[in-house]
Amino acid sequence: MEATPAAALWADRTGKRTYTGYNARGAEVRIGPDDAEGVFSPGELMKLSLAACNLMSADWPLSRRLGRDFRASVGVETEKVEDENRYGSGRVEIVLDLSGLDEQGRADLEEVVRRAVERGCTVGRTLDAGMPHRLSITDAR
Repeated sequence: MEATPAAALWADRTGKRTYTGYNARGAEVRIGPDDAEGVFSPGELMKLSLAACNLMSADWPLSRRLGRDFRASVGVETEKVEDENRYGSGRVEIVLDLSGLDEQGRADLEEVVRRAVERGCTVGRTLDAGMPHRLSITDAR
């Protein structure tokens, strides 16, 4: 399926409950259910987006304090609200080498990073505010 110019993101069905997602810049991601190999589930993509957005928002203050080539990993875990088929609370963890900072430097870094994420992480801000959405069905002919 060819995306229309207005469609910045889209996914095409590739099999039973499996899809390939695309963006206009040529990136692709395989999407499917939790029990399928080699795919991200939609929930995993949402959680990964939150984690990556946090770290991307913190990149500049981290590079200023830890050096341009600092190493970092970010993880996310969520609580599932089974009876409502949604995620409840989530926790994002940024893992860094902080051995070059004293206790006050670590506290200062955490505060600066927290402010940068609160200001800059669109995904987190959207989840906090809630995002109304609607569905439409279009004839492909």
